[in-house]
Amino acid sequence: MLSGFLFLIFILTVTHILFSFQGDCWICMELMSTSFDKFYKYVYSVLDDVIPEEILGKITLATVKALNHLKENLKIIHRDIKPSNILLDRNGNIKLCDFGISGQLVDSIAKTRDAGCRPYMAPERIDPSASRQGYDVRSDVWSLGITLYELATGRFPYPKWNSVFDQLTQVVKGDPPQLSNSEEREFSPSFINFVNLCLTKDESKRPKYKELLKHPFILMYEERTVDVACYVCKILDQMPATPSSPMYVD
Repeated sequence: MLSGFLFLIFILTVTHILFSFQGDCWICMELMSTSFDKFYKYVYSVLDDVIPEEILGKITLATVKALNHLKENLKIIHRDIKPSNILLDRNGNIKLCDFGISGQLVDSIAKTRDAGCRPYMAPERIDPSASRQGYDVRSDVWSLGITLYELATGRFPYPKWNSVFDQLTQVVKGDPPQLSNSEEREFSPSFINFVNLCLTKDESKRPKYKELLKHPFILMYEERTVDVACYVCKILDQMPATPSSPMYVD
């Protein structure tokens, strides 16, 4: 687990202002508008719409670059990638949050098996025999694949599990989810390929961040200009504000 009197966390753009009292570390961050779990559920369920692929492209690019920065510069594995931990604001900024269970990599390997949200865990983290040997950033790549599948389709790729055994059986023993075109929606071949690469069941064949950053889908959105702010504002303006939401203004 992360520890220390004072440290920096980088999430796409640098988080500033840290201070510490009597061993407790306080991190002051700017207020973001919402998280993608609330955002996508409103788009799909209430508006009966979809998140455009160009927006998904910018989400993917931002998240992979953030995870790669954590790994390469801070030797940190996030371990809890899911829609609720990816934030957005009206300026089109996309940020990664919740480093509460992130861990320090030792020789690029982490060993804590139970850290993280189980529905998004990679097979090698769920399978006790595999996770005893440790896991690396490719477990977060799997979680990213599950997250992108969910944001692209509006639904979690697995049915609800009634027990840990059900999850073990389906995720570890069954075939991995695969994004594909349907009557409701078509995706570009490069996006389908990217998501399904992330969902490679065999972690030894699953790409790491450096490989993902060279993928045609990522390279395309490195170059393409997308007005994320305009799209986000259009959706946020329709979402009801509540006292518990950052969008609420008294």
